[in-house]
Amino acid sequence: MFFSLSFLFLQWDAINEMDEYFTPIHTYQVCNVMSPSQNNWLRSGWIPREGARRIYIEVKFTLRDCNSMPGVLGTCKETFNLFYYESDRAVGSAIRENQFIKIDTIAADESFTGVDLGVRRLKLNTEVRGVGPLSRRGFYLAFQDIGACIALTSVRVYYKRCVGVSRNLAVFTDVVTGADSSSLVEVRGQCVDHAEERDTPKMYCSAEGEWLVPIGRCVCSAGFEEHRDSCVACEVGFYKPVAGDGPCGKCPQHSHSETRAAVSCPCDSNYYRAADDPPAAPCSRPPSAPVNVISSVNGTSVVLEWDRPLDTGGRSDLQYSILCQRCSGDGPCEDCTRSGSAAVRFIPRQSGLTESRVTVLNLVAHTNYSFRILATNAVTHLSNEASPYTVVNITTNQAAPSEVLSIRQENASQNSVTLMWHEPDQPNGVILEYDLKYYEKQSYSTLKTRNTSALVSGLKPGTKYIFQVRARTSAGCGRFSQNVEIQTGKAGDQNSAAGRSRSTALCAVLYSSLCMFLCVPLCLWGCMCVCVRGWVCVCVYRHCGYSKAFQDSDEEKMHYQNGHVSFPDARFYIDPHTYEDPCQAVHEFAREIEASRIKIEKIIGSGEFGEVCYGRMRLPGKRDIPVALKTLKAGYTEKQKRDFLAEASIMAQFDHPNVIRLEGVVTHSKPVMIITEYMENGSLDAFLRRHDGQFTIIQLVGLLRGVAAGMTYLSNLGYIHRDLAARNILVNSNLVCKVSDFGLSRVLEDDPDAAYTTSGGKIPIRWTAPEAIAYRKFSSSSDVWSYGVVMWEVMSYGERPYWNLTNRDVIKSVEEGYRLPAPMGCPAALHTLMLDCWQKDRNERPRFCQIVTVLDKLIRNPENLKSMDTLCSKNLLGLNPGFASWVVGVCMSSFVDAWVLPGYSSFLLLLKSTHVIYLLECVCVCVCVCARVCVIVMDC
Repeated sequence: MFFSLSFLFLQWDAINEMDEYFTPIHTYQVCNVMSPSQNNWLRSGWIPREGARRIYIEVKFTLRDCNSMPGVLGTCKETFNLFYYESDRAVGSAIRENQFIKIDTIAADESFTGVDLGVRRLKLNTEVRGVGPLSRRGFYLAFQDIGACIALTSVRVYYKRCVGVSRNLAVFTDVVTGADSSSLVEVRGQCVDHAEERDTPKMYCSAEGEWLVPIGRCVCSAGFEEHRDSCVACEVGFYKPVAGDGPCGKCPQHSHSETRAAVSCPCDSNYYRAADDPPAAPCSRPPSAPVNVISSVNGTSVVLEWDRPLDTGGRSDLQYSILCQRCSGDGPCEDCTRSGSAAVRFIPRQSGLTESRVTVLNLVAHTNYSFRILATNAVTHLSNEASPYTVVNITTNQAAPSEVLSIRQENASQNSVTLMWHEPDQPNGVILEYDLKYYEKQSYSTLKTRNTSALVSGLKPGTKYIFQVRARTSAGCGRFSQNVEIQTGKAGDQNSAAGRSRSTALCAVLYSSLCMFLCVPLCLWGCMCVCVRGWVCVCVYRHCGYSKAFQDSDEEKMHYQNGHVSFPDARFYIDPHTYEDPCQAVHEFAREIEASRIKIEKIIGSGEFGEVCYGRMRLPGKRDIPVALKTLKAGYTEKQKRDFLAEASIMAQFDHPNVIRLEGVVTHSKPVMIITEYMENGSLDAFLRRHDGQFTIIQLVGLLRGVAAGMTYLSNLGYIHRDLAARNILVNSNLVCKVSDFGLSRVLEDDPDAAYTTSGGKIPIRWTAPEAIAYRKFSSSSDVWSYGVVMWEVMSYGERPYWNLTNRDVIKSVEEGYRLPAPMGCPAALHTLMLDCWQKDRNERPRFCQIVTVLDKLIRNPENLKSMDTLCSKNLLGLNPGFASWVVGVCMSSFVDAWVLPGYSSFLLLLKSTHVIYLLECVCVCVCVCARVCVIVMDC
């Protein structure tokens, strides 16, 4: 920006000349070089500042070379001075010379001589000087000559500014530069029409009048898009839901816009958008009815299965609901769940189903039912039309009776109780018998009767007992009734004498029964009496099933309210192989982790699908954590990918401190990875072999307890492991055991302990229950068998089960009744629990929750672990398998060495030997039918 100038020439002369091109020029000249001490001033008029804080003075001038003029060497100068003075108004000539502030002394870059003057060559010099900061309303300029021959041809005064521009959809207006040469003036921009600030738009104006450092920006508002530094409205059929940089988008499928600048596209008729659907989502509609319904009736339960609707409505969030109606012969159908009817149960639930399968329980026998299966999605409730459904009608079969509802006490004495009850409301057939269960503290007994009354005798005086009754038909047993608590009468002196008399009689009968010694094998499985050379003989019953005395008293109880059973909330494991797309299952259950957050540090092994690595995972705002990574090898088949992702989908459903934890998966980049917590001590079998003999019995029981707790959790979810072994248990730095390896249908190519089955898969023979080997019937009970082998592995510090026997010999020995003997130093209580896990009848094996209870009691009462089974493992291999199992069962391990060395490998050989006399002296045999523990006073 330029200022207009006027000059008060004072001692300078105003002269009009011609330049070398004969162009007229107006100059101010002074050339008093002959006289010394010159002080000639040329001053401008008052110049308004006009908002400028720094001004620039451009001076064009010519200057005579002093050497070209004779006789002036002492008085001639070749410089002049530039001054300025600030004021708020014009003050005329009242300014004194000493009030001016010197800007600079200006010298010529080149000067002219007499020769130049003759040819009119001026040799102009141009100098620019800046002045600032200025604060008054205006200023004066002044030029001082001190003895030079000079002519001013041009004086231009101006200031700089940044010219207004538009950047990032923001407008920046003109702005004057700063006060000094290094200052930056911050300027805030204003968004253009139909735009809004994303970050405050700013730019800086430099001292040279240039825009620098653009910061922030504006974006076009919803319904508008950017076009040549402006925002224009979206056309019809297009929309933009939010402010941003993006362009307008075409309306999603089944939607439209009718005006310009649309921020959303309304759905077409009969199409809807859910509340949580983004504006970019296509409109959808309710699904059609499910198809291909299949019903499987089993007694009073039915399994319903169906296929997805042919029209899903354009959505993937399908859910199913079941409506149940009970239909009589001639009357109308009524709701199954109406008040007063039996509590019909739907597994996993009645509505909100994500799988196309449901199990309906507690139906009435020989009754017609009608089920309506509806498919819904997130927009079903927005439609005014009734949801379509598929109907399936079924008739139930014979079923177990309903619960016995009322039990009353008829009579009670100090040793017996008489109970009576009514037949169940729904007998569902002919009642064959009733089971009456009664227990005191932590053990219970069962009494069977065909009548609706029973006398329970042999009870303790002055003791509270809990009684329950259930009915049984040919279809099975019903549920137990509610608990009834009854206390027996207190004992008297007369009753005590009678008790002593009965004990004496019992001893007499027992002593006379020694003639039955030839039945020792049969009897010893029932009851064993060991004499300690005195009057006391303890008879211990060896129960073929699982002893309920080990259970907590509330393990078998159900909770009742208002006469109805209250079932706990159940959570079920979902088999990922039911999904058509394995990626859908893994994304539904597992968390996707960005590959950039994973750092692989080393390879620690190889698995079925690829390498197993150790690495670290970065967590936002937290420390990196160590992780184990399973990778999917290159060149994998589609089946390998399905099995690999299925294992991740399985692990993602588990959340228990004794089950390996899945951190997440990487599927959006290669290699595909499963990320789990890192277990520092590796597999349990290898860990035990590295630390052979270094742990106490309590520590080993603690390891076993962790495995049992994890399996309890898995079995409660309905998950069957199929390959439970110490090699598939991982141990962390705190000695916490965690169940791992959940790959289903695995092909264990490198496992020498596996054998082919008829279906082509492999089974680890040494850990698998007989029914699973023979019939491929895997269940939680078969996992219990495997757990018993894990117990044996732990107590033997990782020794191989069945040592060097072949798989065929193992199968044959187990079928003949042979069971693994107790490892060296193994407490008898633990080996007894192992034998319970190896019951041939899977229904006689304990449940995992019962195993946890037993181990907890052993941990709380370590004195029960002091009784050791000293049977040598190797010596048992010399015995007939059935004879070896009998030896373990009757706790006669100490006789093995004495029998194996002479060659007594079977019971018949032993009976023929002279050792039978020794056995007669030390072993008393009795047959206990009703009692589990008999304490008998007698003389051996």
